[in-house]
Amino acid sequence: MTGTEDLAVSRVEWTGAVRIIRSAFPPIDLFEDIADPADWPLLISAEQKTNPRIMATIGNLDLVPVDRRVGGNGASYLMAPFTHVSTDRPSRFTDGSYGVLYVGDRFETALFETIHHHARFMARTKEVPGWTSQFREIIMVVDAELHDLRALAGEPVPALDPGSYAASQAVARQLRGAGSNGIAYPSIRHPGGECVALFYPDCASNRLQGRHLDYHWDGQRVALVRDAGSGAVFRIVDLPIDPV
Repeated sequence: MTGTEDLAVSRVEWTGAVRIIRSAFPPIDLFEDIADPADWPLLISAEQKTNPRIMATIGNLDLVPVDRRVGGNGASYLMAPFTHVSTDRPSRFTDGSYGVLYVGDRFETALFETIHHHARFMARTKEVPGWTSQFREIIMVVDAELHDLRALAGEPVPALDPGSYAASQAVARQLRGAGSNGIAYPSIRHPGGECVALFYPDCASNRLQGRHLDYHWDGQRVALVRDAGSGAVFRIVDLPIDPV
């Protein structure tokens, strides 16, 4: 791959795609409302007269084009990653100045991706062993034309470097600026799995809440995952903590 112009564009259609998020983030009333997203600015203006802190809940709505906003039941899971952004929270395909919706092609892929990042946080903050934050599984449909890195799985491609985000962020910035919907790529943390990095919330739909999960930190890694509903506990094996 010599540049983004070499990337193929593929139609990605996943009906059982999965995203796992922290349960600490509640649904946002405005996004869940049945009102047309085009009317949201007027509703926000009216709400601000009695609730000056509403923008802290909604985030920066201007980061999402009006014609690409989504509303209704479960819309918070699609909109929030784009309205609540920070350069203090960069990721593989953004420096934090714009939002990206990361989704795995299956539960195991989303699980291993989130376990990796949770373990990094726990290690850096020197947390004591024990059951930690609760997470929730969000099941959705992905349907979009995306720039495709999946054929490069296993190759020494800078954009797929497990130890650096520099090249991947540069690729994403260029693609997004050129109007791309997002990127399909091989999972970095779950061999054989696939992920998408969506640049707009309307690339996904039919979001449903699935399981609630607990992660257990043993002082070095996330070693156990518990299904909070059934109480079943699963051991995680062969999951090294990579540098990024």
